[in-house]
Amino acid sequence: MTAAGGGAAPAAPPAGAAAEVFVDLRGIAKSFGAIRALRPVDVVVRRGECLGLVGHNGAGKSTLMNILSGALSASAGTLAIAGEDLTGRYDVRGAHRAGVRCVFQELSLCPNLSIAENARIAHPALHGFGWRRRAAALMQAALDGIFPGHGLGMGDVVGSLSIGRRQMVEIARAFTETEERARLVILDEPTSSLDATAADQLVAAARRFAAAGGSTVVISHKINEILAVADRIVVMKDGAVVDDRPRAAFTREGIVDAMGHAVERARSVRASTATAETMVEVPASRRDGLTFRAARGEIIGLAGLAGHGQTDLLLAVQARRRGTRVAGDVALVPGDRSTDGVFPLWSIERNMSARWLPHLRRGGLIDLGRERAEAGAWRERLALKTPDLRNPILSLSGGNQQKALFARALGAPARIILMDDPMRGVDIGTKQDVYAMIATEAAAGRTFLWYTTEMDELFHCDRTYVFHDGSIVAELAAAELSETAVVQASFKDHSVTDHAVKDPA
Repeated sequence: MTAAGGGAAPAAPPAGAAAEVFVDLRGIAKSFGAIRALRPVDVVVRRGECLGLVGHNGAGKSTLMNILSGALSASAGTLAIAGEDLTGRYDVRGAHRAGVRCVFQELSLCPNLSIAENARIAHPALHGFGWRRRAAALMQAALDGIFPGHGLGMGDVVGSLSIGRRQMVEIARAFTETEERARLVILDEPTSSLDATAADQLVAAARRFAAAGGSTVVISHKINEILAVADRIVVMKDGAVVDDRPRAAFTREGIVDAMGHAVERARSVRASTATAETMVEVPASRRDGLTFRAARGEIIGLAGLAGHGQTDLLLAVQARRRGTRVAGDVALVPGDRSTDGVFPLWSIERNMSARWLPHLRRGGLIDLGRERAEAGAWRERLALKTPDLRNPILSLSGGNQQKALFARALGAPARIILMDDPMRGVDIGTKQDVYAMIATEAAAGRTFLWYTTEMDELFHCDRTYVFHDGSIVAELAAAELSETAVVQASFKDHSVTDHAVKDPA
């Protein structure tokens, strides 16, 4: 049986899941000019259900969820919540009244406000005398419930937080309640900047929310995460639903195959292309820490709990801070593209070429023809989904924006490439292409410093440094790398060192 537009019909409720439909989307379509972001699709979300939504970049996942959250209006189709047809009279405020909340991939916090003040933005009921105290209590309870041990203060200014901690605040805010209950929470790439511990905490919280009768929609390119959290999985491709089955009917390979990508090959320790030439050296930040070194042609992984100094090391290399030795030009692929990556008023093409411009000069002027040709070549190489590179960068999905940032860095002649958890929102097919590209560039003599919150990505590295409390506490060769080794180094008490005890006699 097929849904409208030839997609898969919504699956029967999985065993143990509530059969009552909470959200019913029928024949939903959306076009942006000549671009058909969504073909007519049918999707339902049941009470007490965790729905996993997967697909490659540009498949229509975020567009569909923006319609469900009220941020966009559908071009066609019907939308019903709790049995009430809201088609044509549904917006963000209507979604909030219906109990629909959304954690956006690009985050929607106000950076100049505190955590408590950001709660007020989402909850108009927090007003009058003492509203800050009530907002702080609300956010404290949500953060404690989802991310125990988070270490955040409710007076902390959001702009001063790392992207991982901002993501935690955004997630916690979505689960807070005042006069209106949260009944469905949409999580769009919710763990893209979280370390493994925080990601596991969120998965557990989502399961508890469903067990209490709530519903969640989780969008993620981390297939193992979808398999861990979802009761049912919907696969989208090119704006249509192509598969919709209970989680038990899927394997990891089956999901990847439905998305239209080749199954990822089993990983093995890569043949190192490192030379004896040192390209980067950063002295230890404290007496018991390790010195960081990277050789030409080497891929170095940076691991450990988020916020423990990995990004700080990358920034120290980029800025060539005192004591840091850097032998060559540096290019950065940022993970926080909205803050540190894209130029929002520029075109896709100009965002890609921003780092190349000094090398595109001819007679003192920029060679626009060469710029267009090189941008077009990177568009093909990274399968960037856009009809025209002159379109605004924000016309792209988040994952495609990230591809443009990879093109910016790798298209420059820099010998050292810094990557700050750069795979946020990038689909599995593109990841495999980028991994192969990194290996090829390393073999050609480039050096990569790669901070990642995804354990699987560390297997593409020659060596991995583990960080704890701002310092490097362990160095693991590729053959020694395992999740257990990284976790043990991350949580070991590094404040205590072993010393020989002399006999006082």
